[in-house]
Amino acid sequence: MPNITAVTGFILMGLSDIHELQTLCGVSFLLIYVVTLVSNFIIITLITLDQKLQSPMYFFLKNLSLVDVFLVSVPIPNFFVNSLTHNNSISTLGCACQLFFMSCFGAEEVFVLTAMSYDRYVAVCRPLHYETIMNSVTCVLLMAVPWIIALLFAAVYTTLLFSMPFCGSNVIPQIFCDVPSLVRISCSDLFVAIYTSLGITLCLGISCIFCVVISYSYIFSTVLKIPATKWQSKAFSTCAPHLLVFTVFFATACFVYLKPPSNTTSLTDRLFSVLYPVLSPALNPVIYTLRNAEVTSALKRLLQNFYSRDSFHLTCQVI
Repeated sequence: MPNITAVTGFILMGLSDIHELQTLCGVSFLLIYVVTLVSNFIIITLITLDQKLQSPMYFFLKNLSLVDVFLVSVPIPNFFVNSLTHNNSISTLGCACQLFFMSCFGAEEVFVLTAMSYDRYVAVCRPLHYETIMNSVTCVLLMAVPWIIALLFAAVYTTLLFSMPFCGSNVIPQIFCDVPSLVRISCSDLFVAIYTSLGITLCLGISCIFCVVISYSYIFSTVLKIPATKWQSKAFSTCAPHLLVFTVFFATACFVYLKPPSNTTSLTDRLFSVLYPVLSPALNPVIYTLRNAEVTSALKRLLQNFYSRDSFHLTCQVI
């Protein structure tokens, strides 16, 4: 066996080797991060304060926005700091923490989207029993149980991956510690850990895809039987945003984690690895609010109340 040196830390190369371009990327992602935080917090605030949005669908949407905030907050702030300081080093513990939180919040995102598909199934296919089935206890369980599973999954996933020694090159050509890069620089023959981690991920992913496909199969079958075109259009407009979000998130994640392993990483690979933790949280508020009349009406009511209070206080001060 040749002499090897154990890796005690990693280098996150980011999206470019050029310092100026790296800084530009960092500032650009910071702007996206700020917009994502503001838009998701607006959704959380609206659903929390507006009494007309106190339904299971908006309960899940609020949880989705909360998970989006957590997910995008793992890689972007660290990447922005690294792009300004040009110090791309990260400790093994820091890398493990990044992997843990990315795995946890990524898994929770999938679970929330799966729960939302079940909510849409009950609303469309069993509308008379909707309030009975989707009661407060059911909604809390549909959120609490996935969080427990996501935490356990992330703990097992991170432990198995970091049980392997790393040696040789410590360069990770991404903006955060991702699984393909860590597997690539591993010098271990512990394929059990790798395939166990991959097996757990595939089982959870396939289970969620199966649930979503079954839910939407029943939804489309029910909607097509509705004689009124108006109600068909309303049902499709309600389900289309969720299906689009689920497809975008899953497609980008599958491209990153299910592609054949390679010793090199192209710019396309780097960009796609950023899409699912950045693109989906940024697009979700846009997809769910632009065509959602109830959310836009709630935003108008909130702004009107805000300006009314300001006008009242200003009038009182003048008097």
